[in-house]
Amino acid sequence: MTVLTGCSVRVLSDMAVGAVAFVDRVSGSWLSGTSGNGEVRAQELTILRRLALASSVALFAVPAGLSFITSPAVALPAGVATVCAAFLFSAVGSIALSRQRPASQSAEAVIVEHRDLMLEAAFGLVLLLDPQGNVTTVGGRDRPEFLSWMRDPTGRGLIEQIHVSDRIVFLQAIDALRQGGDAFCVDLRLERSAVIGSDQQFVHVRVELTARRDAEGRLTAIVGQLRDISQDQQLREDAARKTAEAESANDAKSRFLAAVSHELRTPLNAILGFSDILSGEYFGKLENNRQREYVSLIRQSGAHLLSVVNTMLDMSKIEAGRYELLMEAFSIEDSIATCEAMLALQAKEKGLTLSSRVQRGLGDIVADQRAIQQILINLVGNAIKFTDAGGAVTVDAALADGMLKLSVGDTGIGIASERLASLGQPFVQIQNDYTRRYAGTGLGLSLVKGLVALHGGSFNIASSPGEGTVITILIPFDGSGVTAVQQPVDVNRPVDFPPRLKHTVEISEGRKEEGMDGAAKAKIA
Repeated sequence: MTVLTGCSVRVLSDMAVGAVAFVDRVSGSWLSGTSGNGEVRAQELTILRRLALASSVALFAVPAGLSFITSPAVALPAGVATVCAAFLFSAVGSIALSRQRPASQSAEAVIVEHRDLMLEAAFGLVLLLDPQGNVTTVGGRDRPEFLSWMRDPTGRGLIEQIHVSDRIVFLQAIDALRQGGDAFCVDLRLERSAVIGSDQQFVHVRVELTARRDAEGRLTAIVGQLRDISQDQQLREDAARKTAEAESANDAKSRFLAAVSHELRTPLNAILGFSDILSGEYFGKLENNRQREYVSLIRQSGAHLLSVVNTMLDMSKIEAGRYELLMEAFSIEDSIATCEAMLALQAKEKGLTLSSRVQRGLGDIVADQRAIQQILINLVGNAIKFTDAGGAVTVDAALADGMLKLSVGDTGIGIASERLASLGQPFVQIQNDYTRRYAGTGLGLSLVKGLVALHGGSFNIASSPGEGTVITILIPFDGSGVTAVQQPVDVNRPVDFPPRLKHTVEISEGRKEEGMDGAAKAKIA
């Protein structure tokens, strides 16, 4: 009996081993055909073995169970069919799931690897922050350089190192990302852990914040990238300081010119007045012609100096934005004739021909007559001064596309092309202080350019050495260019003296335009 039992067990064991071998052989053949690369995984074989074992048991249990419900003739085929179908579905589903799981795991591993690579290779200091602004991870290509002067930024360490007045800016950026923003950039000052030598206590950095969100759009993390902008900040501060110094120097220069001009004009008027009395011999005859000559020289020198002072005062007013324009209609032909009458004697004494050509039916121009007269006198006077005997000076006036075109040409010494750019700057002349043989302050063209600009016009000069010079100005014929560059005068507003620069003058927005008599309008630069 014992021998029979042992033989039965051995037979059953051999049958089980044979069944497992059969299952492995069939499963391996099927798996190698479905994997695509001919490889068979042990995990998949294990799954099929378990399913085969469960199915072999179910082949007896399911038909037996169904036989209690229906007849054995129906229960047997129905049970076998059900078990086979369940085996196939279970095998296919289990194998598919087992093959997808490692792929997703490898993809996640690749993502993690790429994230770590970017965290280490990105320039500057890279920080990963949670939605509350706490630092969780520190990386970046320049991490050693940053950590050499700053404390550990993890946790609340970064916020604690930010300058007190900049913390609110940083927290506002974090809040903007929490409210749905994708990216934010802020400039912060971080405190050094230790100040050595000439190091500044705070380092200027630019922080680029980028939000990371989940599938539902919730903020999960923030990527912060820090870049040291201390040098850029230093350059900006230097530029701002130099600009302020230049503006201050320009302001001081304008005030100085205005003050000097004001203080000089009072005694000059007295000199001119008393020299006129002496030359007229109202209080007694002069004893000889030499005295009369000296009095005449005093009168001429005083008049010249007064002209220079008036030009300096006009220039300071233009630069300070305080030059007033009185807009009115007048004949440009009359202004040119007046200029010719004033300078005809000077041209004749030098042996020059002074002539003018005015377009017929030109009509009246709307501008500041005194400024236009001054422009003509300065241009024609310069042309006469720099033209030798036998030359010619011409003045042309015409209307072109709604613009008054004034041209003053001469056959004088001309100007080199490299000097044209500097011409028109205050106190700049064609010749230097050692070689020049023409008197003057170099303010004439500068004043002309300023007056033309106040009228909304343009200034152009063309010249060649030895061939002469032609200066052309264009001014809106109807005075429309003035409104674009000037503001109405408020007669109730106190006027500062010496005048201030334009950008320092605060103009009240509520002031009202004052009415003007006739066609004249007062304007201020």
